[in-house]
Amino acid sequence: MVLHITFCGVSILANPLSERNKAVDELVQRMTMQEKIGQLQQVPGNADGNYKPELVDMVKQGYLGSTLNIRGAKITNQLQRIAVEESRLKIPILFAFDVIAGYQTIFPEPLAQASSWDLDLIEKIEATAAREAYAAGIKWTFAPMLDIARDPRWGRIVEGAGEDPYLGAQIAKARVLGFQGQELGAKNKILACAKHWVGYGAAQAGREYNTTDISEPELRNIYFPPFKAAVDAGVATVMSGFNDLNGVPSSGNPFILRQVLHDEWKFKGFVVSDWESIDELIKHGFAADEKEAAFHGFSAGVDMEMTSQDYRKHLAQLVKESRISQEQLDDSVRRILRMKYNLGLFENPYVSEDNEKPALGPTDHLRLAREAAVKSMVLLKNEKNILPIQRNIKSIAVIGPLADDRDASLGWWRGDHPHQGEKFRDNEARSVVSVLSGLRNHFSSKTKISFSKACDISFCSRQDLKKAVALAKSAQLAIVVVGESAEMSGEAGSRSQIDLPGGQLELVKAIQATGVKLVVVLVNGRPLAIPWIAENVPVILEAWFGGQEAGNAVADILTGDENPSGKLPITVPRSIGQVPIYYNQKNSGRPNDLTKPKERYFSKYLDESNLPQFAFGYGLSFTQFTISDLKISATSIDAQANLKVSVQVENIGKRAGDEVVQLYIHRLVGSITRPQKELKAFRRISLTPGKKQNIEFILGPNELGFYGKNNKFSVEPGKIELIVGNSSLDGLKTSFEIR
Repeated sequence: MVLHITFCGVSILANPLSERNKAVDELVQRMTMQEKIGQLQQVPGNADGNYKPELVDMVKQGYLGSTLNIRGAKITNQLQRIAVEESRLKIPILFAFDVIAGYQTIFPEPLAQASSWDLDLIEKIEATAAREAYAAGIKWTFAPMLDIARDPRWGRIVEGAGEDPYLGAQIAKARVLGFQGQELGAKNKILACAKHWVGYGAAQAGREYNTTDISEPELRNIYFPPFKAAVDAGVATVMSGFNDLNGVPSSGNPFILRQVLHDEWKFKGFVVSDWESIDELIKHGFAADEKEAAFHGFSAGVDMEMTSQDYRKHLAQLVKESRISQEQLDDSVRRILRMKYNLGLFENPYVSEDNEKPALGPTDHLRLAREAAVKSMVLLKNEKNILPIQRNIKSIAVIGPLADDRDASLGWWRGDHPHQGEKFRDNEARSVVSVLSGLRNHFSSKTKISFSKACDISFCSRQDLKKAVALAKSAQLAIVVVGESAEMSGEAGSRSQIDLPGGQLELVKAIQATGVKLVVVLVNGRPLAIPWIAENVPVILEAWFGGQEAGNAVADILTGDENPSGKLPITVPRSIGQVPIYYNQKNSGRPNDLTKPKERYFSKYLDESNLPQFAFGYGLSFTQFTISDLKISATSIDAQANLKVSVQVENIGKRAGDEVVQLYIHRLVGSITRPQKELKAFRRISLTPGKKQNIEFILGPNELGFYGKNNKFSVEPGKIELIVGNSSLDGLKTSFEIR
């Protein structure tokens, strides 16, 4: 039997692409100019998920193709019925929402997730988030954010995967597959959106929305790869950024929107602007008025305008004046309608109003959130045999402004919890576990756990410090939980200083001075400069914004119930003066020579080391691993050949654990200068004590090539150094030649 469906009055085969495109073409031919422009317009609802009354008339007339922030099965169905049953052509609405770190279940923020280096886990997180969002009527998320970021002053660093293009590309693919699945239209799957295209993470001075100036080789070698991986994975949509890129704002930049996306990469989806970024072309000084903003944005390649309505007001006139062709307009409408069709909206526009709770049940989702938090945390330091904490310990003092804070761990993006940036409401049904609560959950009544907030994020009084010191002196162990509040990171969360805010460092120093065994837990959305703590505190755990199960996860690690395995996806600087700092820097003509510390004329600081506080890829475990027996399949290969690389990994410690084996290359000479190191492969493995595992990597043209002279991708001949280790710091080395 041949299955037919009805598509806006046209009966077509359910599968063939040609029939699908024919139906879209026929629908476009039936649309008026204003109905077409309506498909290119996205208008927001209220922060609480409801729609504004004025949207009803737009929907009835067919003048609204998409909304954002409107959510909830009942609410989305109400508006969708108006579109499908009362508008002339019955074209369904595409409901969108920022599902960044989960929807109902809140997972660690994306930067924290990247610390897991666990692609399967990340895909599961996004699949769970998609399932919950789908049940609430949401069919499109503005994620993943794929911006490479090397400046921790930038608040949105928390929303990405860190500083490395290879790791970022692998995570991009995992996130897209998690949201969308292998094929669009599957139940519980939603459209993903690769953002912010492109270079947004390189905002000058780390200041949100600021200008970016990036050479084309740097764009292609560093900033493009995560987006290319997303496009190759089938990402349905791309979002243009807020930033001015090399003098042409991203939302009006035909080079990135048309040449690269469509001509070079053959991207089949559609482009949406960021919030009002079409209208902001005026503020950039790139467009004189709304009409010119609409012209520049649309002609550059932005198909859908978010929030501002310059398209609605001016596109028809621009077509009439032949500044925009009818064919261009129709092409954009087709791209959007095809995605609605592929998503299954025409066949199934509504969602069940009885199924809005997580499909797998909250217990399974919370279990995944806890696993994600555990794997995301990075043990930066563990001396004096303090960790794991012994179960028979008599007393623990838990101290600090974030020790019993249930809000900060949610981070800036918190799905269907209170709108981002708002404080957590105590009456929210979904619980968030603080570090204090997590520790109390782990220890019996035989362990006395006392608590002192000691100070606020921004201020510590002398009296409160004295009380905290007294509490620490009375305990066998002090756990001090410090860092940032949620609103200190995220969008518009740039900071000029990246040390501990307020008097929190003074608090840590005061507790350290008591001589009590000390653990510092960091709760934050960016790498923090903590040189004194790194030098003087024996145990440091980077917990990030770990989501609603963060407190249990911290306790899991501190008590040894779980073995830490996270690795830094971003470099931690010693001071703000080192920023931007990243592992894959290039050599200068006078690279610093550590053997000659008193020599002046090298690329170095007079008052600071060039070395980071903690390096990209670094993270400790409660066990020890060795990496040995590095072998390569050949010492000389052709440019299009593959090289096989193998090492042996052994757990020589006393407990099971996970290790992330990392492979880097260094091309000694190129047509343009190359980084000192480039991550090109990694593998996360689990080993029990005494067990060995042989790990094999394959390096081919994709890994060995780069965009060099004339911005063309090629595998150039020359010598390559190869390094395999467990961080970017060091490892086993060999070399080979490309002929």
